Amino acid sequence: MDIGVATSEPLTREFLAVVIAGFGNELVPLTSNNGAEPCPKALVPIANKPMIDYVLSWIEQSGIKDVLLICPSIHRPMISHHVHSGLSTLHIDVQTYDESPESNTGTCTLLRHFANRISEDFILLPCDFIPPSSLSLSTILNKFRTESVSDGSVATTCWFAAHQPDKNTLVEDWGSLPPPVPIVWDEVTGTLLLVETQDNIDHNSEEMELRMSLLTQYPRTKLSNRYQDSHVYICRRSVLDLLQEKKHFDSFREEFVPWLCKVQYQRRKREKYGPILNPITNAVTQDVSLKHSTLRAAPKMTSKNIIHESDDGDASSPFDSESTIDSSSLRVGLMLHPANAGFTTRVNNIHSLLDMNRRLLTETSYSLPTDPQNRSFIDAKATISSDTIVGSFTQVSERTTIKKSVVGKHCVIGKMARITGCVLLDHCVIGEGAKVDGCILGKNTKVGAKAELTRCVTQAGYEVGPGETFKNEKLDVSDWTAGPDDSHSEDEDEESSEEDDTEEEESEEE
Repeated sequence: MDIGVATSEPLTREFLAVVIAGFGNELVPLTSNNGAEPCPKALVPIANKPMIDYVLSWIEQSGIKDVLLICPSIHRPMISHHVHSGLSTLHIDVQTYDESPESNTGTCTLLRHFANRISEDFILLPCDFIPPSSLSLSTILNKFRTESVSDGSVATTCWFAAHQPDKNTLVEDWGSLPPPVPIVWDEVTGTLLLVETQDNIDHNSEEMELRMSLLTQYPRTKLSNRYQDSHVYICRRSVLDLLQEKKHFDSFREEFVPWLCKVQYQRRKREKYGPILNPITNAVTQDVSLKHSTLRAAPKMTSKNIIHESDDGDASSPFDSESTIDSSSLRVGLMLHPANAGFTTRVNNIHSLLDMNRRLLTETSYSLPTDPQNRSFIDAKATISSDTIVGSFTQVSERTTIKKSVVGKHCVIGKMARITGCVLLDHCVIGEGAKVDGCILGKNTKVGAKAELTRCVTQAGYEVGPGETFKNEKLDVSDWTAGPDDSHSEDEDEESSEEDDTEEEESEEE
């Protein structure tokens, strides 16, 4: 008997996860630099766990092994050290781009720049999406797998039910909440048909324009502004080829996705960009078996003789001339996550950061250090509620009260301090008798004795003097490092030096 030698061929990656970690301007002052040390948004903790860990864990659970992590150059040392610390089995390739917080490079620009590193279908994710246990990335992947093979869809998006926070807890000085985004979709096929853009709203805020070609192909559509975009997109590799053609697009969600939705029902766009999105290849397909499948829904057919026909089916007219839809739908799939299926959000503003911390507290029961060494830092006379998290090596003094709060690592809480509904990042110091209510304190924040903070956010390294009181404010380091009287004192020094010079000259003349 001949025994052959089995040759193993290298496995082709099915997906590459592309995670975008930006500066986090919407979380300022928490993401402002602490002196020369940056404070990356991706490492801002939620329930004492960096927010990027939630996304990486979600990716890992889906079975994907390879991640392309894109971040600003200044953040690379800290982020790279964290993701390569051995806590994950993912293969993470950290790539950087030169940018300042003011330049705000869009996702489309980043994808074009790193397109040479993406050779397969990819998943685009933000670093700030916190998925619930009920929403699996594998479910979204399976929808894309099925639809891309069965009818040639090019992308799948995920939207979740928007949470309306209590107006009584909102702090206007923290910034405004993101406006609702109206979307139109077909529930039967799970197709995203239209995403209203800000340009359309500015052009006509009273009405939403829908093309006859859309309504002809999908006569029973739904419209709602109760959903928010998770910024999780599963795309064919050919989408990157199309981005190379559309170099004027910068924002993926605000510009490219709304435009991509139109390709599926506008004839001229299909004819022009269809060969790019669905190129002819020699790859084995399942077209024959799918055509004879009894489980596959019959493709939608539209008449060639539509009454309303326009010479320009792209922009000027709301009506498009249509032809019979080919085997490739080029559509954008949609998965909706309802509110009753588990709370989820993007931590893309200060309000959502505080809200997400508080919600995770309800899932935690008395999370205090369990080892004797760390537990010894907490005084037996301190009062800590069961819905509170206290990090390792944090010192809590006697007669201190902590309720419904997240306290980071290596913090020092003085005697008789009172902390309620707060988030304290690592290395914070709260003085004796201080009161902190509904606040988010950046790393290394120091609050003096008997000071009072109510619904405030501090930049890393901020110092509140003893007895000072602040309410509903964003406290930046620049507020106290410059010093209000510095310029005045410099002027006085110059004047005194000039007087000294004058006196010296007069004495020499005498």
